[in-house]
Amino acid sequence: MPATQKPMRYGHTEGHTDVCFDDSGSCIVTCGRDGDVRIWKDLDDDDPKSINVGEKAYSCALRNGRLVTAVSNNTVQVHTFPEGAPDGILTRFTTNANHVVFNRDGTKVAAGSGDFLIKIVDVTDSGQQKTLRGHDAPVLSLAFDPKDVFVASASCDGCVRVWQISDQTCAVSWPLLQKCNDVINAKSICRLAWQPGSGKLLAVPVEKSVKLYRRETWSNQFDLSDGSISQSLNVVTWSPCGRYVAAGSTNGLIVVWDVEAKACVERVKHEKGYTVCGLAWHPTCGRISYTDAQGNLGLLENVCEPSEKVSGSKVPSSVEKEYDDLFDGDDKGDAGGFLDDNAVGISSFPRGITNDEDDDDLMVASGHPRQRNHILEDDENSVDGAGLKSGLLREEEEDHTGNLRGLPPAASQRPLWDGPRPTPRQRPFQPGSTPAYLTHRFMVWNSVGIIRCYNDEQDNAIDVEFHDTSVHHATHLANSLNYTVADLSHEAILLACESMDDLASKLHCLHFSSWDSSKEWMVDMPPNEDIEAICLGQGWAAAATSALLLRLFTIGGVQKEVLSLPGPVVSLAGHGEQLFVVYHRGTGFDGDQCLGVQLLELGKKKRQILRGEPLPLTRRAHLTWVGFSAEGTPCYVDSEGCVRMLNRGLDNAWTPVCDTREHCKGKSDHYWVVGIHEHPQQLRCIPCKGSRFPPTLPRPAVAVLPFKLPYCQTASEKGQMEEQFWRSLLFHNHLDYLAENGYEYDESTKNQAVKEQQELLMKMLALSCKLEREFRCVELADLMTQNAVNLAIKYASRSRKLILLAVEKAAELAATEAEEEEEEEEEEDFRQKLSAGHSRTATEWGQPRLRNQVEEDAEDSGADEMEENPEPHRHGQNSFSKSASASDVPAVKSGAVTPGSQGRVNPFKVLANSKEPAPAMNPPRSTNILDSMSRLPRKPSAPHRAAGSEKSPVIKPLLPRPKSKQASAASYFQKRAAQADQPSGVKAEDPTPTHTTSPAPAAPTSPKTGFQMWLEENRSNILSDNPDFSDEADIIKEGMSRFRVLSAEERKEWTNKAKAGAVGDGGKAKKRKHGADGSHDAESQEEAAKENLNLPKKQKSLDLSANQKLSAFAFKQE
Repeated sequence: MPATQKPMRYGHTEGHTDVCFDDSGSCIVTCGRDGDVRIWKDLDDDDPKSINVGEKAYSCALRNGRLVTAVSNNTVQVHTFPEGAPDGILTRFTTNANHVVFNRDGTKVAAGSGDFLIKIVDVTDSGQQKTLRGHDAPVLSLAFDPKDVFVASASCDGCVRVWQISDQTCAVSWPLLQKCNDVINAKSICRLAWQPGSGKLLAVPVEKSVKLYRRETWSNQFDLSDGSISQSLNVVTWSPCGRYVAAGSTNGLIVVWDVEAKACVERVKHEKGYTVCGLAWHPTCGRISYTDAQGNLGLLENVCEPSEKVSGSKVPSSVEKEYDDLFDGDDKGDAGGFLDDNAVGISSFPRGITNDEDDDDLMVASGHPRQRNHILEDDENSVDGAGLKSGLLREEEEDHTGNLRGLPPAASQRPLWDGPRPTPRQRPFQPGSTPAYLTHRFMVWNSVGIIRCYNDEQDNAIDVEFHDTSVHHATHLANSLNYTVADLSHEAILLACESMDDLASKLHCLHFSSWDSSKEWMVDMPPNEDIEAICLGQGWAAAATSALLLRLFTIGGVQKEVLSLPGPVVSLAGHGEQLFVVYHRGTGFDGDQCLGVQLLELGKKKRQILRGEPLPLTRRAHLTWVGFSAEGTPCYVDSEGCVRMLNRGLDNAWTPVCDTREHCKGKSDHYWVVGIHEHPQQLRCIPCKGSRFPPTLPRPAVAVLPFKLPYCQTASEKGQMEEQFWRSLLFHNHLDYLAENGYEYDESTKNQAVKEQQELLMKMLALSCKLEREFRCVELADLMTQNAVNLAIKYASRSRKLILLAVEKAAELAATEAEEEEEEEEEEDFRQKLSAGHSRTATEWGQPRLRNQVEEDAEDSGADEMEENPEPHRHGQNSFSKSASASDVPAVKSGAVTPGSQGRVNPFKVLANSKEPAPAMNPPRSTNILDSMSRLPRKPSAPHRAAGSEKSPVIKPLLPRPKSKQASAASYFQKRAAQADQPSGVKAEDPTPTHTTSPAPAAPTSPKTGFQMWLEENRSNILSDNPDFSDEADIIKEGMSRFRVLSAEERKEWTNKAKAGAVGDGGKAKKRKHGADGSHDAESQEEAAKENLNLPKKQKSLDLSANQKLSAFAFKQE
């Protein structure tokens, strides 16, 4: 089957890198120009062990538990493996060593350097060295003969030489390479290799082919090449069986040949085309690890393996061991006990097992059921364990393919249990700490300070550094007890160590804020109880132990409550009076952790906020950080970079607030969180390139990431505003929590947050109005405050959407009026209201509490704002009340919005007694207009509608909807009828409103506005200047434009003239009213008849475009 290429990951900084496997193939070891050697359990290892060997590392080799590196300080160093402890210096050069290799048994090391020398050193006794001289340029690469007879070398002088180790002479030299003066300028580093086992062939990469030279005869047997190779080959390696050769080129191509068939069997292209500079074949199976010149690490699987087999290594075995470590000691029984349970059928065992090691893997995979042998019963498929074991041994003896040893069972041959696999439990960790195996590590990094631990040959100490030096000065502590966990607060330093031999686990507190002379205390844990996690709060300390106990102490050392934990602790965090506990609440499966959380308040009123609820994590992720924001809100981060925060406004649910992976440039990059702030909204973290945690030196720089809730379509304007609104709401929940618990907080912060939230809601409402989403507008209005709703209604009225915002409220009121409307007839209701002198409008959207006061004021003032016209304009009247005609506003419900029955209204008329523009006279409103709608009968009394409140708000649409009919105010702008229709004694210029003749009570007309009076006097001028004007709308439009350019004083003068005329009309109206109530003398009847004769003929309504233009002007002039 073809080779499988896994995605590459970041390993080291940009530059030359080298790679090798350990003896068993369980680890991949890499080195790079960052001076680090990293030990990877597998390519998916997110936390490789890192060993710093120098400023730069050029090459590495591993054999027999010794790690040899060529370092930039001109030395070849040895470290223990896997501990990484320094084990001395093998040899030195005058310049950098470029390549190091082990011999077959790991007793000798060959190193070539830039000073043209090659040294062969005995590992156990570095004093025994042999130096090979003969190259005229820096040495590029070396290769040990498997029989320890020869050493092959390549140099920048263009020659490939084979040296006799015994007498240190050159056996043969081939001028194969292009000459250069340094390794950095070499076209190829020419990593050559001997055939494993017999050492029969020497493979040398030359240009676009691999030349194979026969041992001892040193003749060129043949070349391996392929048409896909377009650049020079850089490095070659052999398969452990000696049958295949792999080569990597300078443009990222990896080619594998079958040497016997002399045919190319695999071609794999680097995903980015970088130069392959390191190549290593797994010692037992078909896996090839490679590195490139950019510091990346890659892996090929299933290389040159039969299709029925699955590539494997010791890496999966280590994972199996981790599964086995999940359970207690009784789970580590021997294989014989498992086989004797007779719980496994014949068909459950693979047929291709070739050694005992695979057998052990099989039993580990199925080891969990062996604890439950009392549940399983024998059946017809059960076999004797001894017979099965002997059968496996016979199969092993019959297996003659020695090169396939170590392969796991085939995918089609699985154990009996085929369900979900348990996930290894996450070990306890301290938030803000780096792994304990590092010699230089962070024990804690939080918002207070940093605690570093140094544990090397020179020193074993702890350094404490405070961000704010006014809290406390930096401290240096001896680490004689080998403290492993620590925490830091503004009051104390808390340390803990594990038990060792005869020493118990200890909790050590340095209370530097104490006012007495004793600033330290220490507590020993009971036997067989180790401290696994600790934390500090305000006046208290907590420690979780391996005995599933949570021990609380005062900051002075007094023991307090001891609580039982539901499961093994994972981490603790404290802030103020809050204690955050995360523990294992069960066993996870398929890579998921099963964690629970408790949130305790340890103040005067102790209570438990979270009682063991599950802690949400990303799929196949584990916990990496637990803590509180600076404002006291619990937060945590998982290994996938998802930051979650407790949503106190939603019954303590968890909300994701940031994904740090979105800000990572590479797949192996991570952000190491050190703190969270809600105001301002900041995630403080340290960027880690190719690692999950930062090094102690140089001091890492803290970066600030923004928060972003995972809302949909955040690229759109709507999605952005929704995300901003709910994020603002979430990040200010802590203010309500502080208020509820009696803490002090900045009131201006809350007011500013509310203001921002309401602004976002208004923007969303405006966008919804623009998109004709009226129902969405009502939904947004439900989220607004009262003042914001008032602003929303004003905006909606100007956008012709007010009736849609009022639908829901009007429908509710209409439902409550249904019974009353059925009992009362419209005409009786009208006459009763008329006779009783009521002045309630059809639907009073204004404030009901002002109604009676306004009515009394209107009567006492002589009704100077009211005429007998049934529909005069009221200051504060809502444009969707019943005073509007049916043609002006579509009815919502029959009882909510209905047309008037006595004439038409002018919705654009300015108040006669108004001295300032109408919007300026609006009083401040604190209640929702929709909430103040009152229930009223269907047909109000027309003559009394004008008695509305002067202080009620005015809501006027900027551009009303086009209506089928408009108010009769347009009659003021119609051309006058013929003078023959009027009595000779009445002047056409008389500004007094006239009335139509009718047997019913006379219906008054509205008073003129300043613009109307100005237009009457200047009509002739407009017509003379524009003789082509035949439409009244054109005259009105031209008049509006001319009236606007008048000065403020001139417009005010015309307005005062209109008011004076309105006052005169009001006096006459009052006189007519008193005349109707008293006896009908002849004089009043004659006057009424005379007024009826003065009424002009009924005018036609203006067209829709004229009314819209008139509406736009009317509101601008007010």
